[in-house]
Amino acid sequence: MPDLSTLRALAALCVEAGRVILDVYEKEAIEVRSKEDRSPVTEADEAAEAVLITGLAVLYPGISIIAEEASSRDGVPGDCPPRFLLVDPLDGTREFIARNGEFTVNVGLVEDGRAVAGCVHAPALGATWIGAKGLGAFVARAALRETPTADAWTPIATRIGGETLCAVASRSHSNTETEDFLSTLAIGHRRSAGSSLKFCLVAEGEADVYPRFGPTMEWDTAAGHAVLSAAGGSVMTPEGGAFLYGKVDKGFRNGGFVAWGREAG
Repeated sequence: MPDLSTLRALAALCVEAGRVILDVYEKEAIEVRSKEDRSPVTEADEAAEAVLITGLAVLYPGISIIAEEASSRDGVPGDCPPRFLLVDPLDGTREFIARNGEFTVNVGLVEDGRAVAGCVHAPALGATWIGAKGLGAFVARAALRETPTADAWTPIATRIGGETLCAVASRSHSNTETEDFLSTLAIGHRRSAGSSLKFCLVAEGEADVYPRFGPTMEWDTAAGHAVLSAAGGSVMTPEGGAFLYGKVDKGFRNGGFVAWGREAG
């Protein structure tokens, strides 16, 4: 399990990857290609992943890394050890292309199927979230491209939902199943956000529930899941079971999930 200094070093690495992303984001035109699954990819995805893989090999020596673009290029691994890292160098590529700022760098650490530590960095917002089991969760906000100082980190925690809940949903991937689920809850307010920012809104107590029934991959969710869990929240299957990682037999594809804030009692 990482200590706080290792988490902060992970945050610094994610900020470094974010600088590479912003270099592309600030260009007059962004070249977009389609992967085999028809999802978009840019040079920012690939350049940021290279930064992360190099840095993680130093920060977490000997720990296997499963990263989105490498998996897209070379195929997902046929097995994985009990402890490994999941990397999404640019979560929310559609938001990146739309230039709305709601994209993130995600790195999550998995142990025995559970997301136990992670960092989510939003390069265009200057915000970074970290969290780990037993250490709690923290947020820091800094100038764009700047690494947060040690005194910039503020503890965060989920809130206890009231009579009505605030739901946060995907800006790009809502569907009928999500709407049907939300109709069963006392939703008083809704927010939309891209990428792993939805997990972070729940982790900071800005929302109470984030359901997702559309397709995701494990590298999309592990970092935000870890931060939310460290802040006192949870991520469950729609049936109420544990949401686990290392699903080799499914090609590291997730099923549906519901991310919750803190329950009363």
